[in-house]
Amino acid sequence: MTKPLQVYLDERDLERLEAFARERGWTKSQVIRTAVRALTRQASSDPVLDLSGDIDGLPPDMSREFDRHLNETFVAEPPATYRTRRRRTPVRR
Repeated sequence: MTKPLQVYLDERDLERLEAFARERGWTKSQVIRTAVRALTRQASSDPVLDLSGDIDGLPPDMSREFDRHLNETFVAEPPATYRTRRRRTPVRR
């Protein structure tokens, strides 16, 4: 069950909230709920899981389609080419 909450923000904070929500296509309420959850969540014992949600701009299906996104974006460096020195054999004349 949800309950209403009234919050007073100065103009600058309200503009930042509205811009943040607009950039992501969220409502202001969604942004505030997400912020409250992020600020009050308990730290897990896994530091990698603690990073969850810290990167903006990822595709919405990133967790489900991780391998596909990785394959589309990963660029492997070509293997190093090591040239072996050829020994010069003395030429007999």
